[in-house]
Amino acid sequence: MQSVEEIRARAAELPAYDRRPVDGLLRALDVVIAAGGLVLLSPVLLLVGVAILVTSGQPLLYRGLRVGRDGRFFEMYKFRTLAADAESRLGPYYGAELSARTVTELTKLGAWLRAAQLDELPQLWNVLRGEMSMVGPRPIRPALFEQVVREAPQSWQRLVIRPGLSGLAQTRIGRDEAWTEKLAHDLEYIADRSAALYLRGVGAMIRSFLAHVGAAVVGRRVEHN
Repeated sequence: MQSVEEIRARAAELPAYDRRPVDGLLRALDVVIAAGGLVLLSPVLLLVGVAILVTSGQPLLYRGLRVGRDGRFFEMYKFRTLAADAESRLGPYYGAELSARTVTELTKLGAWLRAAQLDELPQLWNVLRGEMSMVGPRPIRPALFEQVVREAPQSWQRLVIRPGLSGLAQTRIGRDEAWTEKLAHDLEYIADRSAALYLRGVGAMIRSFLAHVGAAVVGRRVEHN
């Protein structure tokens, strides 16, 4: 795995032209949306936290190291959906193999939280802290970063902006698509980012979230019947 210093040194060589005035506006939108989301969803966050505590104990949150803007490492938050120490067992894998192995590590409640995408809500705190944006390339685990760069060398360009809670790749294609395919959508956002594209991305994310919650609730009702 590349060290923090190696990744940050390479990130420092990225073209300066990607720093744009619009980034300040996008950051302001991040703060407003993330703060509003945390307030509005606080009852949901509380209920999910209690449900995890009752069904599988502590910890309530998963804290995973990710590579962020300029190669800075940060802890990304999620509600815990996997068995204890699952990260150590899943660390070497990614893509389709990671998805397949993750299924075997899911808790019963965790499977439903993932289906509803409720496990992602704590990342609003990452957005508020400035480690993530509402829209942008999804952050990558340091252990996988070197492998991803070998597969798609232009992946370094993803580090010129904050990683996102969601992005064009997540709303357009499946998670098991090749990194080169995902990268094309990420680079499109980086190159064309604007307030309008950002808001379209937020809208697509909200629609996807509501659709997943609805499908998960309906599915649970069907199971109980």
